[in-house]
Amino acid sequence: MNILKLIFVLYKIKLLSPLGLYRLLAAISKNGINIMTLLQIAKGTYGNKVALVDDNETISYNQLFFQSEKLSMVLLEKYGLSGGQKVGFLCKNHASLVRSIFAVSRLGADIYLLNPEMSQNQFKSQLEKHHFDFLVYDPELRTIIEHANYTKEMVMSYHDHLPAINQLMTTNLIKEIKLHRTSMGKIMLMTGGTTGKSKEAPHKPSLFHYLNPFVSLLTRLKLIKYNPVYIATPIYHGYGVAVLFLFIALGKKVVISKGFQAQKACQLIREHKVQVVTVVPLMIHKMLKHNAEDLKSLSCIASGGAQLNPKLADEVFHKLGIVLCNLYGTSETGLNIIAAPQDLKYSVHTIGKRINGVPLKVLDQNKDEAEDGTIGQFCVKSKWSFRNRKASWIETGDLGYRDHNGYYFLCGRKDDMVVSAGENVYPIELEQVLIQHNLIEDVAVIGMNDEQFGQRLKAFVKPMRHANLKEEEIFEWLRPRVARFQVPKEIVFIDQMPYTPLGKLDKKRLKNMEG
Repeated sequence: MNILKLIFVLYKIKLLSPLGLYRLLAAISKNGINIMTLLQIAKGTYGNKVALVDDNETISYNQLFFQSEKLSMVLLEKYGLSGGQKVGFLCKNHASLVRSIFAVSRLGADIYLLNPEMSQNQFKSQLEKHHFDFLVYDPELRTIIEHANYTKEMVMSYHDHLPAINQLMTTNLIKEIKLHRTSMGKIMLMTGGTTGKSKEAPHKPSLFHYLNPFVSLLTRLKLIKYNPVYIATPIYHGYGVAVLFLFIALGKKVVISKGFQAQKACQLIREHKVQVVTVVPLMIHKMLKHNAEDLKSLSCIASGGAQLNPKLADEVFHKLGIVLCNLYGTSETGLNIIAAPQDLKYSVHTIGKRINGVPLKVLDQNKDEAEDGTIGQFCVKSKWSFRNRKASWIETGDLGYRDHNGYYFLCGRKDDMVVSAGENVYPIELEQVLIQHNLIEDVAVIGMNDEQFGQRLKAFVKPMRHANLKEEEIFEWLRPRVARFQVPKEIVFIDQMPYTPLGKLDKKRLKNMEG
């Protein structure tokens, strides 16, 4: 089956012709096995087609390859960067980050994608843990680095005259540099990192390991036919860097921007006639609120990285058509489940169907496989995770179930589950009911201690603008719709829900709020 999938992928990225196979073999012979090989193949296949557009420049596939290759030579000659070393990236989305990732991969060094929104203490903790040999950082973050007492080599992503990635590309080499073939180092993804202690999720990219998600994305989201694409999600996140490599392999015109603002995002989609956009749900919510007309060119909205609000899904279908997809995965295990638009028409609550070839089980508290309809923990056997060398099942920490038609449904994080008077209560189930109220815009539910029941639910509600909602009105509306043990002990009205920079609801902050 893997051979058939490999043939399918090679055909879709134009490598089955004699010329295509020659490009593949030539790229591997020259570079070894790393993502520069992918870029060289894309350069040979797509040439002067636009590869990348950011806030400041437009780059063809030819330019992106030669600039990245030149950069790898300069990093080797000037800084002695080589395989086995650790390179930290503290950057938002821009062309210098993309070029640097390809260049560092070419040299075989390990790539650490850090969250540029992290605090100084969190960055200092990363330095103490990983002892980076080299840093690429955005200039506005220089103070954080200086205060962390980092003493090794570093370079800014952009600067007009100081050493920076954009300057290094024009550096004259003292001697001709011959790059030896290398195997790509690890890509280290950092989970969390803004609201708590981050964890590392190391990946060793491999074509065979990524075949199943790659094929599923091509077929179920029909990505081959759509162009250009806009990566609105951060590249430093696993979701962002994965779709970057995917779109480069497909020869797409990739649009990126340094930060997300709804007005700018709508402008980019309208200006470039974008057909595919990768988002977290909060992004599409803000863009629809700003101007839905700017989004009419979209044929595929790939939402991931956070829970999809059912009311938002219905709004997208109403305003933009059947274009919304929902992706489920984790930083450690990669992409596991896809809900194509027709899957969301089956149920706006589903996260979709398992990707063929990705081992996924729902395990109950006894570590036995749960029956359909029974809630358990999602566990995945991932080929590309370094934690999985012994083929062990990785616990995702997410609870959910599979129905009799093979659709998966998320019931929240294992840590979020509440035991109230002996009943297992899942906050997400109450959230999904409350969001159906026509005067509620956003909602979050957490557990709270209760003397009588042990734990109860507490709901935070953001009403629609100008809505005059009362707590007792919601209770009256809610009681016929939920079980007794799901009725919250308290409802708190708030003006704004707290979200992390990645667009995930920050329930830790809610738990620390008074009231």
